Amino acid sequence: MILKERKINTWVGDPTNCYLIFEEKSKEIMCIDPAGEVDELVHLIQEVWQGQLKYIYLTHCHGDHIGGVTSLKESCGGTILIHREDSDGLNDKNVNLSGIIDLPEIELQADSRIDDGDLIHLGNLAFNVIHTPGHTKGSTSLYCETEGCLFSGDTLFAGTWGRTDLPTSDREAILESIVDKLLILPEETIVYPGHGKPTKLKEEKPIYLELRPKLW
Repeated sequence: MILKERKINTWVGDPTNCYLIFEEKSKEIMCIDPAGEVDELVHLIQEVWQGQLKYIYLTHCHGDHIGGVTSLKESCGGTILIHREDSDGLNDKNVNLSGIIDLPEIELQADSRIDDGDLIHLGNLAFNVIHTPGHTKGSTSLYCETEGCLFSGDTLFAGTWGRTDLPTSDREAILESIVDKLLILPEETIVYPGHGKPTKLKEEKPIYLELRPKLW
C-alpha cells in the first residue's frame, strides 16, 4: 500500500487532510475526503500512479471534506461512498455547513450508502467501516488491519476529539464511539485524522481512560 496525504486549504481555515491510497498490484486507488485542489489529486492518480480511482470515501458530509468530490469524479470516475445516516446531508446546506459558515453551496449524491461493519476492498487490501457517530450522526472511521492504520475523519484527533456543537452532533456519542469502537483496536494502530497530525491509539487512550469516570 502506498499512502499519500494532501493538506487541502478550505474555506474554514484549518486544512483538511485528504488521503490517497494506492494498492500497487491491482493499481486500484481510494481517495478519502477530497476537499478540493483536485488538479493535484488527478495528476497523482492519472499521471504518477496511472491507476484506477475505485472509491471516493467520505468520512462525513461536511463541506470542508467534500468540496472536491464532484470535480474529482468527473475527472477520474470512482464510486462515492458515505454512511447512510450522512447521505442526506450531502444535499442539505444546513447540515453540510455550506449554509452556515459561508461556504459555497455543495450538493452531490452518494453512489452507495455504507453501514457499520461493511468491508471495502482495494485490490488485496480490506478496509472495515466503523460507524463512529458524534461529530455527525453518520460519521465513520475506516480501519485496515493488515496495514495497522485508521482513518478517523473528524472523530478522533491527536489529543482531542471532533466538534460536537454542529447539526446532528452529540458529545456523548462521540466519546462512546472513541472509547467503545476505536480504542479497542490494537494500540500500535496509526491514526490518520481529518485535520492535524497523525497519532497512535496508545497515545490517545490515556486521555479517555482519565475522562471516562468524569463524563459517563
